[in-house]
Amino acid sequence: MMFRNKKILVTGGTGTIGSQIVRELLTHKPDVIRVFSNDENGLFTLEQELGRDHLRYLVGDIRDKDRVIRAMENIDIVYHCAALKHVPLCEYNPFEAVKTNIIGTENVIEAAFACRASKVVNISTDKAVNPINTMGATKLLTEKLVMEANNGKGDKPTLFSSVRFGNVMRSRGSVITVWEDAIQQGRSIRITDPNMTRYMMTISDAVRLVFKATELMKGGEVFVLKMQKIRLGDLADCIINGRNVTRDIIGLRPGEKMDEELMTPEEKQIAVELDDMFVIPFTQGM
Repeated sequence: MMFRNKKILVTGGTGTIGSQIVRELLTHKPDVIRVFSNDENGLFTLEQELGRDHLRYLVGDIRDKDRVIRAMENIDIVYHCAALKHVPLCEYNPFEAVKTNIIGTENVIEAAFACRASKVVNISTDKAVNPINTMGATKLLTEKLVMEANNGKGDKPTLFSSVRFGNVMRSRGSVITVWEDAIQQGRSIRITDPNMTRYMMTISDAVRLVFKATELMKGGEVFVLKMQKIRLGDLADCIINGRNVTRDIIGLRPGEKMDEELMTPEEKQIAVELDDMFVIPFTQGM
C-alpha cells in the first residue's frame, strides 16, 4: 500500500538497480513512475520492455537542476540512483564524479525542497566508508548532504535517507558479468587479487532493502543490508566451475582497497541491528 496511487521519480532509472526498482514498483500500482536518465538508448529499451502504462520516460541529467525540478513536480517519492560508480574511471575523471555524484545530488535535494516531495532515498555504497578513492569520497559526501538535508529543510515535509550497498551481483559492469563474458569469448579472466574481499548482494536483495528503508525511514538514517563477504579467488572458482580458464592476476587498480567495510567503528557503536540490516541513525556532526 505504500506505493499505491503515488507519483514516483527514479533517477538513473535505466541502470541495473534503477530499472529493477521501476519493474517492482509497477506491481504495487503507483499512479505514475517517471524514469529519469541521460541514457537515451536505455530509456528506449526500457520502454520497449515495459510500455507506457503508468510510466513516463524523461531524458535528462541530474547535473541540470532546472531539468530535475521539472521532472520532480508533484512527485511523492524519489529514488536517487543516478551516479558515476566505476572506481578507476572516477579516479581518472575526478571532477566529473564531483559534478554528478555531489553537485547532482545537491540538485536532487534542492528539487525535492522546491517540489515538497515526501521522501528521498539515496543509493550509496560501502566504498563511502573510510574512502581512499574519488568515487568513495564523493559518495561519502553524498551521504552527508542527504543526512544534513533533514536539518536544513525548515517547514518542508521531505525526509531524506540513504541506503548503503555492497557489490550488486550481475549488475552492469560487475565482476561476475565481466568474467562470464570473457569465458564465453574464450579469453582469460582478470583478477586484481585472489585475496581481495567484497560484500556481495543480489539485485533482488538490493531492491528489497530500498523498499524496506522507504517504509522505515524517519530522516537521516543510513540503511545497510547484512551481506556476505566473499574472496575474489573463491568467487572466480564458482564462476569457472572446473572449466579450463586462465586467470591473469593484475594487482590493485588505482583507488581500490583490498577489503571494503560496511560501517566505520563510530557507526558500529550507534547502529541498530535488525534481522536483515543495520540502521545507522543520523547524529549531528558525524
